[in-house]
Amino acid sequence: MSVQSPISAPPSPVDRPPTSATGGLRALALRLHFYAGVLVAPFLLVAAVTGLLYAGSWQAEKIIYAEQLRVPAAGERLPVQRQVEIAQAARPDAKVLAVRPSVEDGATTRVLMDADGLGESERLAVYVDPYRGEVKGELPVYGSSEALPVRAWLSQTHRNLHLGETGRLYSELAASWLWVVVLAGLVLWIARRRTRRRDLALPDLKAKGRKRTLSLHGTVGLWAALGLLFLSATGLTWSTHAGARVDVLQTKLNGVTPSLAGTPAGHHGPSNGGGHDHTPAPTDVDRIIASAGLDGPVEAVYPAKADQAFVVKQTDRSWPLRQDSKALDPATGEVLDTLRFADYPPLAKLTSIGISAHMGSLFGLTNQVVLAALALALIVLLCWGYLMWWRRGRHGFGRPIPRGAWRGAPGWLLALLAAGALGAAWLVPLFGYTLFAFLLLDVVIGLARRRGSATS
Repeated sequence: MSVQSPISAPPSPVDRPPTSATGGLRALALRLHFYAGVLVAPFLLVAAVTGLLYAGSWQAEKIIYAEQLRVPAAGERLPVQRQVEIAQAARPDAKVLAVRPSVEDGATTRVLMDADGLGESERLAVYVDPYRGEVKGELPVYGSSEALPVRAWLSQTHRNLHLGETGRLYSELAASWLWVVVLAGLVLWIARRRTRRRDLALPDLKAKGRKRTLSLHGTVGLWAALGLLFLSATGLTWSTHAGARVDVLQTKLNGVTPSLAGTPAGHHGPSNGGGHDHTPAPTDVDRIIASAGLDGPVEAVYPAKADQAFVVKQTDRSWPLRQDSKALDPATGEVLDTLRFADYPPLAKLTSIGISAHMGSLFGLTNQVVLAALALALIVLLCWGYLMWWRRGRHGFGRPIPRGAWRGAPGWLLALLAAGALGAAWLVPLFGYTLFAFLLLDVVIGLARRRGSATS
């Protein structure tokens, strides 16, 4: 008994050439979803796994670093200035950059310093018991969210695999294609379910084999689509190439985050203290913070230079965001300038909110659980996708999606898609480069097959 090879197997309904405009559009979406999924899936899988780990790191660092972060509450807190002096005495070799006073019962105060051996965007946090005046430890913290070592390490893993700027290309490539894969998948799923008059939001658990996997794949993809599109868009704002294009658009649309007068443009506190060229003069930081009059958690940033202002800024990135800041005269405490989050341009507000949500701080634990769920959904979607590819060949990874799908789509739609692809290629350069490479490879393969058929 002979076994029929995948090449000679009769085409399934999906494989037959499209006979209508709708069929041509579906075939085109299928080809795009299939090849983009197969080729970009490894990058997406790495991003999903590292993103899942990062989502859990917020809670993990509270447990791992509890000794530095928490102390038993005991009456009145010491003046912030006194706590800063205690930290300075513990690290006389370091320079004070900023202080984040304890505002929550049982939380330590963080005195942020510049010290030798710190990496880019890192500061040294000295943790002071605000009740007893004891130093509880010191740790390097990363970025504006003050990620502690575990979360900072996972953040860099998710961002660039610890390979520097070159490594960032992996995450940008994943974000550049995630939205394409999701949108093409939605077109396929909605068209399939409407044709068969079935519920879009529920899987067909009575199906078997590949059909059951397809049903689960489509349903989970539908439920996760909005979140995955959000992660793709917000992830691109941080990327190297697409991020630069987003900056250009923000500037042209007047969506750049404004800065306080009396501080360098965009300076709301140093990232790693490299700009401090002197030891700050003794200042009653309690008076500065009181003069600012900002509620909630704040960071008081010491002037980087003698002619610059003291900055007090809100640091609460949970909803609703409290991101107001004020510049104050270090000598008198007079408010020199005020920048309110409510006065940000709409695009700058959306960017700040999107970044907070992508990082998992906007809604606290709920935000982190949603991020973890989206990462898990993407992982299972990718696994189901590869499983369907395996089963499609019947004898192992097999039959490719047929070529020429675009011929069945109407001309106006092809023109619209081409214009959209060119626009997306400008905004998301890695998408454009790889799309061109895919098309070029597809043309080469097609020519090779035709030549092989002609000579056989």
